[in-house]
Amino acid sequence: MDGSDCGRHQPHDVWFLAGTFGGQVKRACKVPGGRPIAVPVINHVGDRASCTAFMSGASGTVLFDGKVVAPEAYEGDSITVRGAQGNPVTGEERRFTATGCGLWVQLPPPAPGTHALKVRGRSGDFAIVVDYALTVAASAT
Repeated sequence: MDGSDCGRHQPHDVWFLAGTFGGQVKRACKVPGGRPIAVPVINHVGDRASCTAFMSGASGTVLFDGKVVAPEAYEGDSITVRGAQGNPVTGEERRFTATGCGLWVQLPPPAPGTHALKVRGRSGDFAIVVDYALTVAASAT
């Protein structure tokens, strides 16, 4: 995933950036101006027990243009997942309820121009490294 699909299925009030299923990636993404950005540092979908275990070892760091941004912990919220055919979570089109947990960051709308976002997360043996090169438009599109 190189970021070329980062504009797909975005809501109008926030811009979501993707994490990974583990490993290291570099992505470039164009973001409309005026939108806050939300990104997972490290996250998990399962049941309450697996979230408790996952969060016991969860840690992460985020740098936005070289400045540290503290992540917020979500210990385990009930979520409804709507899967689309061929998606990497369910593999099929169906809806289910699960527990979602993790560390997340929400950034206020960035100024127009180019920005660097570096996300590092870990829980147990699972780790992610995501480097985003963001280009923020002068006005919302």
